[in-house]
Amino acid sequence: MDIIALKHDDQIIDLQTAEALGITGEEIVYDNSPDSLEVLRHSCAHLMAEAIKALYTDAKFFVGPTVKEGFYYDFKVNETLNEEDLKTIEKKMLDIAKGKEKITRYEITKEEARAKFANDHLKQAVMDRIPSETVTIYKQGEFEDLCRGPHLPSVGLIRYFKLTKISGAYLGGDSKNEMLTRIYGIAFADKESLKAYLDQMAEAEKRDHRKIGAEMKLFTFREEVGAGFPIWLPAGARMRSRLEQLLFKAHRKRGYEPVRGPEMLRSDLWKVSGHYQNYGENMYFTNIDELEFGVKPMNCVGHIKVYEHDLHSYRDLPLKYFEYGVVHRHEMTGALHGLFRVREFTQDDAHIFCTADQIEQQIIEVVDFVDKIMKTFEFNYKMMISTKPEKAVGDDAVWEISTNALKTAMDKNNLAYEIDEGGGAFYGPKIDIKITDAIGREWQCGTIQLDFNLPMRFELEYNGEENVKIQPVMIHRAILGSFERFVGILTEHYAGEFPMFIAPTQVAIVPIAPTHEAYARELADKLIDLGADFEIFDKNESLNKRIRTAEKGRVPMIIVLGDEEVNNKSIAVRDRRSREQYNLSEEDFLAMVKQKINEVHF
Repeated sequence: MDIIALKHDDQIIDLQTAEALGITGEEIVYDNSPDSLEVLRHSCAHLMAEAIKALYTDAKFFVGPTVKEGFYYDFKVNETLNEEDLKTIEKKMLDIAKGKEKITRYEITKEEARAKFANDHLKQAVMDRIPSETVTIYKQGEFEDLCRGPHLPSVGLIRYFKLTKISGAYLGGDSKNEMLTRIYGIAFADKESLKAYLDQMAEAEKRDHRKIGAEMKLFTFREEVGAGFPIWLPAGARMRSRLEQLLFKAHRKRGYEPVRGPEMLRSDLWKVSGHYQNYGENMYFTNIDELEFGVKPMNCVGHIKVYEHDLHSYRDLPLKYFEYGVVHRHEMTGALHGLFRVREFTQDDAHIFCTADQIEQQIIEVVDFVDKIMKTFEFNYKMMISTKPEKAVGDDAVWEISTNALKTAMDKNNLAYEIDEGGGAFYGPKIDIKITDAIGREWQCGTIQLDFNLPMRFELEYNGEENVKIQPVMIHRAILGSFERFVGILTEHYAGEFPMFIAPTQVAIVPIAPTHEAYARELADKLIDLGADFEIFDKNESLNKRIRTAEKGRVPMIIVLGDEEVNNKSIAVRDRRSREQYNLSEEDFLAMVKQKINEVHF
């Protein structure tokens, strides 16, 4: 196996850097391990840039990092590129790779680099982001770029890659700056892994929740309403309502009390909480009666005000509040993506106020709640403990106590977890729930956050056993994350073929002729009484077209009513999930529907 880099002090060091600085470490070989792919994909980004420069000599380059799903490069050319141009760039990349050019590294001062790239405003922007006075440049053939690495020894190792997407991207992610072109790509060490990835992407495209959502009429977005603000159509609203009802009952069974906070609070409160200083760029603000208000990006401050409404004793704790809280966050336009990334969404949010001694039990109860829900929807999942980020409030000692409390709760109960350094919320560490869907993709969903900081900042207290005032611990908790994102994930997980208990329309009623419509409505009333949702397909269209429309909506059960069904009070069922057709008496049909829609409890 080719050795392509070294691991030194948890840092990936390429062979060029190791030789220049005399560094030794653990060898990284050319394979599909995360460390190897980091080097391969970074080098593939530079190979793509070299090909672009060869094809478009006026091209100027900003940055080309690796990301979770491959790599990208931001650059500027004087013509508009599209998806078809990706094939041309790929062909050029393969031609260059066959030449097996060596990738070399050298250092110069930033002053020398500014002179070298004096006519390149994008390189000057890159150097504005580099704090050191020395910069490194990587060169292959005629192409070179500012970069800190790591890179392969040669482009000849790059063989199995695909350019996946082209889009626009603002310089530095700031919408006030110029628009650049961004091309994404993926690379692997072998042909089989690339094929498996591309097959997964093809399947993901078929399952795209935006496409299925349009076909099933679940939700829509309208330009005149505003980007990132979803509109729930009747079918989608029915599905969402079923989720809400199931979760409401599950929360109440676990001792949670429903509450509701306002969607705007005075900015003074957001300053106390730290959101104003640490999250303000993601918030919307307005003025009322010469006072500034912040539209809530989170529900925690409202729940703190609920807690403050009464005096509390240690005997009252834990107190558990939950809310389907509508929040607003200012997301960059380029980051918006169907229901996955929106500007208005509803969290299945809860906050637990407890004593320090109750932390472990509460964490375990929430994890059990998560487990029940994820298994119901056939998701595998893993948990990550996310630690203090760069932008944070509170003392290091408090962060250490709260992070250790999470680890202790998990360790004592033999629960597996990984560490995400620096991934915590600004007010506390958290456990992130990452689920894996039906085609192997990973999604960030729920979160359990331990917070000593907000109770301290708002001076929350309860009376202890010795009648002394004690600060409670606050646990922030969302399991779905948001209804919007979770519905999007469910749609792609099931490819729209939702289980009966959660389907937006559970029964499609198709009367053959107008004389059968009265019985259709009679059955519809009985389904509503059972708690099942229905649609009657009685438009002035052919029977086959109405059945096809119901099938396009992926309705689990289609019932067709004609003379025989009306006369005998029977039901002709087309079961989409089992791919069967059968006849039942009305009584047996209703009993079956009742059983299927109530078979799940969180």
